[in-house]
Amino acid sequence: MAESLLIDANLSKEDKYKALLPQIEALTTGETDLIANVSNMVAALRQGMGFFWVGVYFNKEGQLVLGPFQGPVACTRIPYHKGVCGACYTQQKTILVPDVEAFPGHIACSSDSKSEIVLPAIKDGEVKLVLDVDSDQLNDFDETDQKYLEQLMKLVESWY
Repeated sequence: MAESLLIDANLSKEDKYKALLPQIEALTTGETDLIANVSNMVAALRQGMGFFWVGVYFNKEGQLVLGPFQGPVACTRIPYHKGVCGACYTQQKTILVPDVEAFPGHIACSSDSKSEIVLPAIKDGEVKLVLDVDSDQLNDFDETDQKYLEQLMKLVESWY
């Protein structure tokens, strides 16, 4: 198991993802504990990509419940019909938000969050968790983030 990530800070965003995703796979291969894998994934994303906030919300108890995360304290429970995470859950698709203030019903867990991307992990037609990534910059996420984070969610789905 790796003790540290090897990501050159000077790489392009795409090249960072290309370097990071195999390392996340290596960190989680052979580990059967979901929380351990999600924890390492979240830490690797924050460290490797420099995200402001990254974490997951698990589908449980009839709502989205906070799981492992890195960054400022977060909302603990999100109803399925609220905010960007709720939209991701109900629509079962990636939601990319350039300006959170313009998103109807956005939940402001941190006033420093300016843009966001949220992705579902779906197994047997059910959203198991959503990956929530926030930036303190407007319009910080794009198709590159969506492409590689969706690839990562395929790995997450294999953990179920």
